[in-house]
Parts: sequence; C-alpha cells; structure tokens
Amino acid sequence: MATLEYLSIKQAHDLLINKQVSAKELVQYYLDRIAKYDDKINACLFVRKKNALKQAEKVDAKIARGEEIGLLEGIPYTAKDMFLTAGVPTTAASKILRNFIPPHSATAINKLKSSGAILIAKVNQDEFAHGGSTENSAYKKTANPWNKNHVPGGSSGGSAAAVAADFGIFSLGTDTGGSIRQPASYCGVIGFKPTYGRVSRYGVVAMASSFDCIGPITRNAEDAEIVLHTIEGKDSMDSTTIESNSSDENTIENLTVGIAKEYDGDSMQTANDLLTSVGHTVKEIELPDSELALAAYYVLVPSEISSNLERYDGIRYGARAKATSLNETYTKTRDEFFGPEVKRRNMIGTYSLSAGYYDAYYEKAMQVRTLLCKQFNELFKMCDVIVTPTTLSPAFAFGAKTDPLQMYKEDILTVSSNLAGVPAISIPIGFDEATKLPLGLHIIGRQGEDTTVLALAKQIQANSDWHQRRPKL
Repeated sequence: MATLEYLSIKQAHDLLINKQVSAKELVQYYLDRIAKYDDKINACLFVRKKNALKQAEKVDAKIARGEEIGLLEGIPYTAKDMFLTAGVPTTAASKILRNFIPPHSATAINKLKSSGAILIAKVNQDEFAHGGSTENSAYKKTANPWNKNHVPGGSSGGSAAAVAADFGIFSLGTDTGGSIRQPASYCGVIGFKPTYGRVSRYGVVAMASSFDCIGPITRNAEDAEIVLHTIEGKDSMDSTTIESNSSDENTIENLTVGIAKEYDGDSMQTANDLLTSVGHTVKEIELPDSELALAAYYVLVPSEISSNLERYDGIRYGARAKATSLNETYTKTRDEFFGPEVKRRNMIGTYSLSAGYYDAYYEKAMQVRTLLCKQFNELFKMCDVIVTPTTLSPAFAFGAKTDPLQMYKEDILTVSSNLAGVPAISIPIGFDEATKLPLGLHIIGRQGEDTTVLALAKQIQANSDWHQRRPKL
C-alpha cells in the first residue's frame, strides 16, 4: 500500500483513482492514527468509525464499477464541534449541549457530504468558540502537536491540531476574530477565513453573527482553495450569504503588497525577501489602529454573544438544572452548565447592551467598526494585499495566559479583518528560534478577492517549504 502520511487532497485522489489505495483503507489509516496518537493530542471529541467506513465502501464500489469520482470523494476530514451534524453529537465543547444530537446538518457539512468527502471526527474547541487556546473546552485540553506542553491556539484549536497531527486531510473551522488563522499559525498549517458571507453559517452554532465565518484548515493553500470552492455560495437558509464569483485562473503578477511598518521581525523580513524575489512590489504601510480594533471587537462580539446565548435557557433544548421555579431554571442551568469564559463574555455583552450603556459602548464600537472599514478601503487603494504576522509570538504554554486581557490580546492582529469582513489567510513562514515552534504569515485581501489571497499563498508555498515540515508525535 502506498505511503499515506500527510497527503494533500489531490495526492489522495490520485491514489484512489489509480487503485493504489482503497477509500476504506484511507479512512482506516486515519482512524488508526487517531487511535494511536490522540491520547497525546486530545483533538477528537467524537469519532465516526462505522459511518465513515460505510461511506468509504460506497466510494470503493463506485471506483470498482469504473465510474469517475470527484476530487473530494473518499477524502477523510474532521470538523469543529460548532457544526451541526445529523445523528452525531454537537456540543460546541459545552456541558449545556452535552447530549444534543441535531436532526440536521450545517450547509457546509451537507455540501461536503454531497461532494463525497467523509467526516471521520468532530474535534475540540473552546466552549462556544469563546477563547484563543482551546483551554476553555468543557471536556479536555488539546495539545499542540509541535510541543505538547503548549496550546494549539483557538478557538479552532482541535481543527488545527488534527490537521498538524494528520488525523484527517483537512478540517472545517469557524473564525470570529482569528479562530481559524491563529491556531493555524500556532500549529504550522494553513487557515483561511473567507470574505464574510461567502460560506453559509446555517447550521453552525452562533457566536457573533455579524463576525462569524466558516473556512478550511489545511496543509497547503491549494487544498484550502478546493474546500472553499466546495462549500461557498448563496444559501436560501442564510440571508447574509453572497454569490461567489470563483475563478480557477488565479494568476497573479506584480502585486503591490503592503507590509505593516509596525512589525519588522525575522519572519517579516523573510516575507519581504520572498515577495520581492517573485516579482511583487513591497510597500510600507501603516495599519489601522490594532488596539482600537481589539477594543471595539471586545464590545461588539460579547454583545452579539449575549443575544445568541439567550436560547440556552434550560427550556427548549440542552441540559437543564434541577429547579423549583422558572427563574431558578434559567439561573441554575446557566450557572451549572456554562463555563467561566462563557459567563464572562455573556456578562460583558449584556452590560454593553443595557440601558444607559448602549450609547457609550455598543454604539461607539459600531462607529469604530465603520471607521476601520473605511481605513481598510483606503489602504486597498494603495496596495492589492496586506501582509502582517498572524500572531505576535508563537504558541504559549498551558496556563501562561490566565489573565483574560492577556488572552484577548492574542487576537490583536486578526480581529480587524473580521470587523471589515475581508478575506485573510495564515500560512507558515518559519519557526521561532527560541521555542522551535511555527510562525504564521497573515495575508489580507480586498472584500470578495478571496482567490487573490489564495493565489499569493500558493505562490509563496511554491517557493518555500515551511508548510511541508511535520511535527514528531
């Protein structure tokens, strides 16, 4: 049997159509790998062994009949536990949804199923996606495959760790302020956040509805593009979705790349040299105020969280605490089954929306958001894409960010693109000299120009090998 470690989508597809491996063998390889290594990584919450093998048998039967298969048919993947999956538990890593089995699946999951991709596991995350380290999961802490004493990032930490550990060829994540890109950077993989509305949010547990984006975590930018083109598009179940004008012609020549003058570390110099060497013009720019963006983000997002969490009341679905009155049902249920970070953000958001504070906090933060969007539009008149580090430092050790404000600052370079609704990707750009942990390069594009961002990422990867480095498990 062919070597199956760290396959790309196209490599796996070629093995399947050339009958060098069966879909069942491919699925079994990942199931065995999860069984062997996940006790060290703790990425998986639910493994779909029987269902995955049954789906693989159908793909094998199709190949045996001489029928053509699509690019994603038989390809095993994982998904963050924010995605509803019919008949499979969806907990959002929270105790309040510990027994919840949804009756239907998210649009993105259904599109991947229609394409023949095989979901093999639901993976860990921060509870309700509230966090940047996956330490806030109600069930377990996921480790970074590069150093198991360090976090994988969050909130899609389980997805990034699963891809880095080769528990599936790709994973689906959600990104509200960097939750795909930050863990991708920490784990040395690729994380892509599309333009807001490009991928349907229907069937995904809501965090902050005007920020949430659905995107892939992969091992190369080409795979991210394949997954994006599968899950994107207008959805009648999500009124915020937009028509995608995808193009496979992702040629790019002589882009003007804006590099933030605030960041001049080794990774940025590496990026500068690489971009210049492939024919792009590098221009120094000044980014919109990151501190201001972070402040606005942590008013607006908790406000939307407060609204979205109202549905978890112990009445309609989810766990319910023992109580003797309706008011007790509400308070005891939320006190018993919400974790500390969920309670914290819920309280901040409720405060920001309350009478007497709405104008001072929420309305002012909305004005800042509008200002940031205008500043990005002005920047994109001067350059085609913007490049920054994804994070200010590599993955930190477990327990190193116990102060919530310290943790919130981990998102300082990624929240702006969610505020502005623009596409962004994190790709590996090297390793930190002291810790030997991965570093990420953050590429931000104009709204709707997702393919330009992906094309530049592919070009950088064609001229480097950081994305091909593998952790030793």
